[in-house]
Amino acid sequence: MSKIDESRPFIPLNIAVLTVSDTRLLEDDRSGNTLAGRVEQAGHNLADRKIATDDVPVIQAVVKDWIERSDVDVIITTGGTGFTGRDVTPEAIEPLFEKRMDGFSEVFHRISYDKIGTSTIQSRATGGVAGATYIFVLPGSPGACKDAWDGILKWQLDYRHMPCNFVEIMPRLDEHLKRGKLREA
Repeated sequence: MSKIDESRPFIPLNIAVLTVSDTRLLEDDRSGNTLAGRVEQAGHNLADRKIATDDVPVIQAVVKDWIERSDVDVIITTGGTGFTGRDVTPEAIEPLFEKRMDGFSEVFHRISYDKIGTSTIQSRATGGVAGATYIFVLPGSPGACKDAWDGILKWQLDYRHMPCNFVEIMPRLDEHLKRGKLREA
């Protein structure tokens, strides 16, 4: 069973939040606010926060910039995961993945199913790794952002979470590139 090992130190990560929307501003971005608040409440650093329109090149430009930055460990996007014509976030982000994280989507849908039933199939939430940066693509509702953070990310982005977590393997994410992004814990 999972637990927090209080003998291990908490390691704050640098997390960037991107809201994908043609209509939102930072002032009325409820999903982005939900994520930013939870990131900071957990003790992590909000490295950056932006809003991008529902356009593949625009989304990719922001995410590529963050992947290249040494002060961004994790990217969380919200919005654009549905099936309408403007929902293009997975199409923008998935080609950037070096490795897909199928388990993230599966666990997210399990948590979501318990809350909204079969409506969870209307989301194409996904996750992966690119340039030693974790990337999570979430739906654009505050409820979905809460579910993903509270049920998965809060735990996996905490070095104290046992039996394992994303933080402890961060120094080895880019072994194939022979460069380290995060200092050894």
